Amino acid sequence: MHRGLGHYVKKGYGGSATATRRMGGTAQTAEALYSALSSGPGNTSGVPGNTLDPALTAGRSADEVMDAVVEAVRPVDGTQDAEASRTSIKDALAEVLNQFPDADLLNLQPEHRELAVEQFVAADVFRRIDLDIGRTIREKAPNAVIGLGRLKEVREYVRQTVSASFRHLRSAGQRLAAGRITQIVQSAIRETFQVFEGYVE
Repeated sequence: MHRGLGHYVKKGYGGSATATRRMGGTAQTAEALYSALSSGPGNTSGVPGNTLDPALTAGRSADEVMDAVVEAVRPVDGTQDAEASRTSIKDALAEVLNQFPDADLLNLQPEHRELAVEQFVAADVFRRIDLDIGRTIREKAPNAVIGLGRLKEVREYVRQTVSASFRHLRSAGQRLAAGRITQIVQSAIRETFQVFEGYVE
């Protein structure tokens, strides 16, 4: 798996720098997600009449609120990237509620917003890999069960590596904050791909 991810970054994209640029949309979506999950004047999605207007979301189920956040952050545009990101956003929000069942998605604590962004990035990086080479992984497996198992292993490894990249950035004093989301997320993605690229050096 390590060697395969290394070749994916090194040969498929020509290195971690190019792979990181290819994921530029993920960083921009992460910033939009952070904003949508923030309270205050910076969140234009929450103003009266918009998608996340408290008057429109009051009384909705968690699933309906997650769908509203997805629509606010990544509207449908017919591209594979958009569909992948929409699924990644919902998965990230579901993970926040899994870890913090009492969390209010439209009034999250800062650490919960950070978790949502981190989980989104991990999910989106994996979905990019799946779109690029997932079919090959499934076709080269002896059977469908093993193929799905290998993809699950890749997904978990990507999640762990992305989380480690965010932890490293936090330890260096680079925390997620309004106005710096895109930069921090790009750094985390770059560190993740550098780890993968290192497997074939």
